[in-house]
Amino acid sequence: MSWHARRARLRALLAAETCVFPASVHDPLSARAAGDLGFEMALLAGSVASLAVLGAPDLALLTLSELAGLVLRIGRAADLPLLVDGDHGYGNALNVRRTVEELEIAGAAGLSIEDTALPAGFGATGAAFIPRAEGVGKLRAALAARRDPALVIAARTGTIAALGLPETLDRARAYAETGADALFLTGIRTWDELDALAGAVSCPLILGTLAPALDDPAALAARRVRIALQGHLPFQAGFAATVATLRALRAGARPATLGHAADAALLREAAREREYQAAMADYLEQTGENRSF
Repeated sequence: MSWHARRARLRALLAAETCVFPASVHDPLSARAAGDLGFEMALLAGSVASLAVLGAPDLALLTLSELAGLVLRIGRAADLPLLVDGDHGYGNALNVRRTVEELEIAGAAGLSIEDTALPAGFGATGAAFIPRAEGVGKLRAALAARRDPALVIAARTGTIAALGLPETLDRARAYAETGADALFLTGIRTWDELDALAGAVSCPLILGTLAPALDDPAALAARRVRIALQGHLPFQAGFAATVATLRALRAGARPATLGHAADAALLREAAREREYQAAMADYLEQTGENRSF
C-alpha cells in the first residue's frame, strides 16, 4: 500500500464517528503483528523509540535521522497507517520543517508536534513549555513543509497539569486555527476537562495514554476523540518476557522447560518466509543460486 493510501486511511479514521485504540509499536515485527491482528492503525511514541533504538529514557536524546530510520523500517514491514511522535520537531520552526520532510519521506501517515520545551534546560525541575506564539509558528511551519496534503499534522499539548485548563484551552484554539488536522492532548484526566476542550475546537481529538476514568469508547467518540492510546504495553510486555527468560537461563533453566516463546511456525509467518521462498524459487532456482533457510 502506498504512503498516500495509508495517509488517506488515517484521515478516514479521523473523519469517522468512532474512537479507535491504536497499536503501540516499536519495530517491524510488532507493526506486522498489529496489522495481522486487525488493528486499524499504529503509533510510534518518542519514549518507545528512544528505548528501542538507544536503550535510553525519553529525554530528547534520539535524533531525527534515527527516528526516521525506524519509521521507514516499520513502514516496509506493515501496511498500517503509522502516527509518529515528532516530539518538539527537534528544534525551532525551521527544524520542524526538516522533521516533517524527513518523516514524510520515511512514510509516516501522520505526526505530532508538541509545545514542550525540549531538551530540558539547565536547572529545569519539571516540564516547561514554549510560548504559545512559538507553538503556533512551529505548526505553521509543519503545515507548510508537507508535500503530500494527505499527511496528518497533529498539534500536541500537555500543558494542562502545569499551566492549567484556561491556558490549555487558549493553546487548543490557537493551534486549531493554524489548520492542524487534529489536536493531540496529554494529561487529560476528567470528563469535565475533555468536555471543555472538545467545546473549544472543532477538529478531531487524540488522547495520549488513556486515563482509566475515561475508558469509554462510545463516550469518547461522542466528544470527537477519534484516537485514544492505551499506553505502550506491547513493548513493556516484550521486555519483561526477555528479562524473565534471560534470568531463568542464567539461573540454569534448560530451554526445553521455558514456555511462552514464539514457536517456529509463528516466527516463519511473522517473517513472511513463504513469500521469500516463493521469490527465491522465482528468481534464483534457474541460476543454481538457490539458498534454503
